[in-house]
Amino acid sequence: MTLVAVSNLVGFIVELAGGLLFGSVALLSDALHMLFDMLAYSMAFGASYTVDRFEGGETWSYGLHRLEPVAAFLNGVLFIPMVGYILWESYQRFLDPVTIDPELTLIVATGGLLVNVGSVYVLQSGEMSLNERSAFYHLLGDAGGSIAVIVATVAVAVADLPIADPVAATLIGFLVLWSAGTVLRESSSILLERSPSSQDDLRTDITALGDVERVDDIHVWQVCSQLTVATVHLVGPATSLENQRTDSHRRTSD
Repeated sequence: MTLVAVSNLVGFIVELAGGLLFGSVALLSDALHMLFDMLAYSMAFGASYTVDRFEGGETWSYGLHRLEPVAAFLNGVLFIPMVGYILWESYQRFLDPVTIDPELTLIVATGGLLVNVGSVYVLQSGEMSLNERSAFYHLLGDAGGSIAVIVATVAVAVADLPIADPVAATLIGFLVLWSAGTVLRESSSILLERSPSSQDDLRTDITALGDVERVDDIHVWQVCSQLTVATVHLVGPATSLENQRTDSHRRTSD
């Protein structure tokens, strides 16, 4: 996560300078996307680092695992003002197209794409936490944004279509919005304690166990993407605590 954050910081600086020097709003949009991604990765790393090193104890029985969905939610919220800026700048370029330097813009955009592809390779794994999935979605959006800049720049250079630059920036804005929606939906589900599994299926599985007559109450929720907790109230055949202890001892002996 740290390596990805540093890579995106370098990519942001290069693309920001390129966008300002060569007049490409698409390149500026992609640079801002990288900046917010760098902040998102830094926040995700900080949350993961704190969670791994805080044991919790009696006061914090689940540790600080809630920091994961909180950081992911804030990452999603950070996208919203960026999308607004990208769409506003694109609209201004629709009204008043600006001439860009296609050759140098193409070089910078290609470098940005390489940074994103390398970051995806570093981050991807078999099982990712919510923060890691959030970063992964960001990177996919970044890669798509870089491709959009490259295509738009080629269109400007070959077909003399200056409108292709703000069109690409608009597409990047919608890519960012899709990423934000995915992250906000997943993190909100955890923060609002949405059940991650079917209670009917769980009730059926528990009832099928020995000495369980009825399941009166089930609550299932996630503390973070990798920690699921459940409480259940079971009714069994034992008529007294002594009978329950005897049954438990017999099952242990068997």
